[in-house]
Amino acid sequence: MSTNISEFGVFNTEKIKLYTLKNSSGVEVKITNYGATITTLKVPNSQGKIENIACGFDTLEGYFSKEYVGNSPYFGSTVGRYCSQIKDAKFTLNGKSYSLEANCGDNNLHGGVVGFDKRVWNAEFISPNALKMSLNSTDLEEGYPGNVEVYVLFTLTDDNELKIAYSATPDQDTPLSLTNHTYFNLDAFSNTIENHVAQVNTNKKQIMDDTGAGTGEIEDVSNKADDLTKGKKIGDVHEAMNDGFEHFYVFDNPNFDLQEVATIKSETSGRSLTVLSSEPCMLLYTGKYTSDEIKRENGEQYGKYKGFCCETHRYQNGPNIENSPGTITKAGEEFKSTTIFKFGW
Repeated sequence: MSTNISEFGVFNTEKIKLYTLKNSSGVEVKITNYGATITTLKVPNSQGKIENIACGFDTLEGYFSKEYVGNSPYFGSTVGRYCSQIKDAKFTLNGKSYSLEANCGDNNLHGGVVGFDKRVWNAEFISPNALKMSLNSTDLEEGYPGNVEVYVLFTLTDDNELKIAYSATPDQDTPLSLTNHTYFNLDAFSNTIENHVAQVNTNKKQIMDDTGAGTGEIEDVSNKADDLTKGKKIGDVHEAMNDGFEHFYVFDNPNFDLQEVATIKSETSGRSLTVLSSEPCMLLYTGKYTSDEIKRENGEQYGKYKGFCCETHRYQNGPNIENSPGTITKAGEEFKSTTIFKFGW
């Protein structure tokens, strides 16, 4: 196991760092403290060739390019205070109405205009295989109530697991839902992800309205095209739906226990990704809106269907859905969430 720190760029006169974790199998993850963002994730294939499988950039400037900013795909970032869309950018809590920044039509998306993905985090290695990042989110930041101390712990194991553990404690009741927004391509971007086989361990998904916000209604997808309980080739389901995935799959997990929620595999590269999470919901997104104009500095081509996301979190639009599980963290209580990305080949 090894670690490294290097310079990554300058943001508002502040030097930004890049932190590297590498294990004995050659799995390597690079994370910048701008947005607590995974920039690179190198994993062997079945022939032992180590390649990058995550959308990102090799310089901080890449995250400010007009192609990237105009498309706003959140490559690899830590998303908060509340990920996914909140209807009409408002909610009521304890009898008080809160107005949020509307950055997705009339809705609030991924925490707002300056969410956690656009903040500079404090960072330190706390062991040879673990990086801890922290920030303070102040009262009414982007419209959300309360001051919140937020921590994200990235741990890379010799079992080829990237474990992401979130912790946050507010001084007022507030909505909290954090996730990581990495886009994966198990073929290292030599193909789209349509040849990948996806299995998701539930037959339930949350219904969205025409603005993209959750309604609170849960649909049973058993025996439908988007029922992935037995695993299906992503391209086949795209064809059957005549659309890409933007599905909020819902799991039976009342106690927020860590459980296996999804597995995605590629026969081409032999790589697999197993997702374990303590969260009640996972957005499977196949990059249907991602611009084909986005490229890494080395020419790595991104775009539509070139990466998939497994965003584990609380219910989207949870602050406006009665009894949505774990949406509100009480003053002085600790929000906790864990997701593990386990790689195989």
